[in-house]
Amino acid sequence: MYQVLIVDDEPEIRQGLRLKADWERLGFRVASEAANGAEALDVLAGAAVDVVITDMNMPVMNGVSFLEECREQYPGLKLIVLTGYEDFHYAKAAVRNQARDYLLKPVTQDELEEALAKVRRELDAERDLQDQQELVKWRLSQYYKEMKEHFIVHLVRGEQDNERAAMEKARLFELEPWAGSSVRFVTAGLRERTSAAASGAKDGPGAGAPGPGAASAQRLAGAAGKANDAAETAPAAAEAAKERTPDKLRLPFGMLCREFAGTWPRQPLVFRDAHYPALMHFILLGDDEAAEVFARELRSCIAGHLGFEPVVGIGRQAAGFKMWREGYLSSLLAWNVAESGVRYASKHSDGKAALADDLAKVIQRQLMKGELEAFRQTVRKELTAAFFESQAQFVKLIFQLYLLLDSMAYTAGAALDAGDQLWMRPDMALELGTVEKAERFLTRLGESIYQRSQMDPDDTDASAIRSARRLIDEQYMYDLNLTMLAERFNYNPSYFSELFKAKTGKTFIQYLTEVRMAQAVRLLEETTLGLWDIAELTGFTSASYFSSKFKRMYGVAPSEFRQRPPEKFESGLPKK
Repeated sequence: MYQVLIVDDEPEIRQGLRLKADWERLGFRVASEAANGAEALDVLAGAAVDVVITDMNMPVMNGVSFLEECREQYPGLKLIVLTGYEDFHYAKAAVRNQARDYLLKPVTQDELEEALAKVRRELDAERDLQDQQELVKWRLSQYYKEMKEHFIVHLVRGEQDNERAAMEKARLFELEPWAGSSVRFVTAGLRERTSAAASGAKDGPGAGAPGPGAASAQRLAGAAGKANDAAETAPAAAEAAKERTPDKLRLPFGMLCREFAGTWPRQPLVFRDAHYPALMHFILLGDDEAAEVFARELRSCIAGHLGFEPVVGIGRQAAGFKMWREGYLSSLLAWNVAESGVRYASKHSDGKAALADDLAKVIQRQLMKGELEAFRQTVRKELTAAFFESQAQFVKLIFQLYLLLDSMAYTAGAALDAGDQLWMRPDMALELGTVEKAERFLTRLGESIYQRSQMDPDDTDASAIRSARRLIDEQYMYDLNLTMLAERFNYNPSYFSELFKAKTGKTFIQYLTEVRMAQAVRLLEETTLGLWDIAELTGFTSASYFSSKFKRMYGVAPSEFRQRPPEKFESGLPKK
């Protein structure tokens, strides 16, 4: 609703104007009244007003002086002037001060509504332009990039909301064209280069090729140099080069991957999954050949600049957001089984899921309850079936079981040891060539995760609540509810609700709301986004609900907070 101020020294005129228009239907609300220009200026100083309807012949400060002050102090204000026929000479002053319309008393309903409709069109056009400009600024901001990447990770993990909610967020992050397109996932990670590999990086496929990668390599030389500077900490560059490992080059590797993707035609999406911080992932439009060229050029560019040869895995085609999880897993699998260079998931997999969702839930439940023997038997049964089906299915199952356990470890805050991390050793899955070896490896990981989760002296409940809080802190912008969390951690919803309050001192809703509000404060302070966008990005169902909740929690409306944020709220935490 646009806010209107009516200025006239006669109360009956002001009341008549209120009754002559269907303000709400036209998109307006009469926010205030004033008896003369001086009173009106006081109102304008303390309230947000879009339109002023003013008489010209008033005491204390007449319309001419008032309009001049408005033009000087509030140039964006829309002015509609009212006056009697005998005071028509005021029309010149109204035009000079850029009034949007000039109406003679007595004003009819049609005349007033026509003038308001005209002003509404102008205000809408200006607001649309401002929104577009603000959206462009936001899309250039680092915060937007972080939120977009967070949403992509949410999609590829298969954690998306319902389809409608996912599409709304996709529209916000300009991902709509990707929703209906066939894409391929590409996963890249570093490994140390041998002398032969170093030679191949100079003379092998892609080196010196006239395609996009060769040009990219030249453009990226400066970025790579900065990346290497960031990685080298020893006084002498030569000594630093000897001490460099893929793990120490994680930062420059990520920088170089993003820069490389930015130079590629039909720019791919780039993201990093916190579960696998040493890996970089790309989502590409195009066919198999385009993915192959991208992977080859990326490999050549990284090897040439960082001195380490990356392993690149290409997943099978995925069409639609619902299939992104399978596409992502297939690229992780392709990366994991690649001994060198580029291997295709289509050569190692028939596209069948190795680990069904229902079975994954069974395994999670067994491990969280400490049913270790049942967990071992379930793992052995599935490994045996996959082993006799095909080597590809066996390796894929090992990898997917590992991903499941790694995700549980991450959620529980019990990270796996570096030596047990498959993404750090591309050859490990192939080394686990028998059911017995794979079973021992996976059951050992499962037992380790369970034991670490029990190290908290409080008990298993404390570990579950800690994990639940971590999930809320990371996924506050999505549709979260108590029942979903209780099921995820294998609790009865009523008991979990009481447990959450006992361990945190707050109800689930209170904790979730505070996390969301802290992020909303950050957006109000650091961006010019509208309330609808902020509500959507922080998980509130609507802008009106967000505004009412914000005012109840902080004592001021979001718009007031943005204009004059109180000092005690600078931390972004709600008042107590």
